[in-house]
Amino acid sequence: MAAPAHVSRVRSLYKRILVLHRFLPIDLRALGDQYVKDEFRRHKKAETDEVKNFMTEWENYKDTLQTQILEAVGEQNAPVKFGADLSDGKLGHFQEDQIGQLYELMLESTKPNRQFNIQEDTK
Repeated sequence: MAAPAHVSRVRSLYKRILVLHRFLPIDLRALGDQYVKDEFRRHKKAETDEVKNFMTEWENYKDTLQTQILEAVGEQNAPVKFGADLSDGKLGHFQEDQIGQLYELMLESTKPNRQFNIQEDTK
């Protein structure tokens, strides 16, 4: 069983990411929330080395997203771009199924008509 401190750290990171997703456009939020939930569930029983990499990458994601959101708030009239390009070096560390998953995520997030037809509350 995982140490209580580790469980707390994972839970805190998970919740912080979901809070940050509230600042994304509604369709990206829905896509991101589902992806985060699936990934954290999938890694519940991962090996120690895999967990270490998993946490590092999700911490980096959180930091990047937080920075982008803060920049977007400061530049309200400028177009906002969320995300970051992956270097060839990082892609080289991915397993084949991860590259496929990443490709599917890229396709979904860049569709002109995304599968999520969610209306924001305008009240």
